[in-house]
Amino acid sequence: MDRIKRIAGHFLPLGSAKAKVAVLGAAGGIGQPLSLLLKSSSLIGELSLYDVANTAGVACDLSHISTACKVKGYSGAGQLHDALRGCQMVVIPAGVPRKPGMTRDDLFNINAGIVAVLCEAIAAVCPDAWVLIISNPVNSTVPIAAEIFKRAGTYHPTRLFGVTTLDVVRAEAFIAELLGADPKDVSVPVVGGHAGATILPLLSLAKPQLQLEPPRAQALMARIQDAGTEVVNAKAGAGSATLSMAWAAARFAEACLRAMAGEGGVVECAYVASSLTSLPFFASPVRLGRSGVEEFLPLGPMNELEQRNYDTMLPELAGSIQKGVEFVQKRQQQQAR
Repeated sequence: MDRIKRIAGHFLPLGSAKAKVAVLGAAGGIGQPLSLLLKSSSLIGELSLYDVANTAGVACDLSHISTACKVKGYSGAGQLHDALRGCQMVVIPAGVPRKPGMTRDDLFNINAGIVAVLCEAIAAVCPDAWVLIISNPVNSTVPIAAEIFKRAGTYHPTRLFGVTTLDVVRAEAFIAELLGADPKDVSVPVVGGHAGATILPLLSLAKPQLQLEPPRAQALMARIQDAGTEVVNAKAGAGSATLSMAWAAARFAEACLRAMAGEGGVVECAYVASSLTSLPFFASPVRLGRSGVEEFLPLGPMNELEQRNYDTMLPELAGSIQKGVEFVQKRQQQQAR
């Protein structure tokens, strides 16, 4: 009976109490603007901000904003469980940012360990929460989270998400720029993963329709894939894509909250456990419902350029997934010694 009550607490019937959402890494470059955006959500009743340090100031600052959402700050490993208690959603932007010359793989050893520790805490305290992972490399950190949850007996594949919305947001912005359109009127599926060549915008399925010769389509695809590096270089060592990432993550979190509250027809692209391809994880458009992912929308037909990129991308993405799985296996072996 207690477990039934606990599970029921992670569903938000339409018109019911608002959600409690945790942001892990709330004092960082993504965490602060993300927390600011979430503070404005009418679907969040309490925002639980956690980081290893400096969270009190962020929480105090946000608490002065005149929206109904309450804000509490938690700092240090000793307060992590308190930060997670009662949360229906956990968003994880924690980790080190990219720097000039850094690939997403360079981030792996540090961020993989951070995500593993945080997911162990989620498994212990709020095992039925929706978990939204931003920490890079997402292609590997989501499989890491899945393995941690599997070992804890708390894995819910329909409620674990790699946030790839930034790739979609960039595609929408760049296409709108080309068409002279409002970005809100543009839609384009971005599938695959969330790093370099694994990011596959299906430009042939964009709405409004794009009329691009293959060289221009390839150039646009490359710009979307390399947009993170574009920001890192533009900031000249002073940071990475924090503001756009925060905005994209807030958009995805809001979509999840709407679905959790019972709204129908909520569709977003996300990197999730999937059977659409030969890989165990894949980013694609999904329909969200009160229990998480409820439907995988078809990928749709690809043109020759997209199919070629798709075929090239699969082995790289498979390697990133396996890297995450092997990290947890090695970690478990080290902990058993």
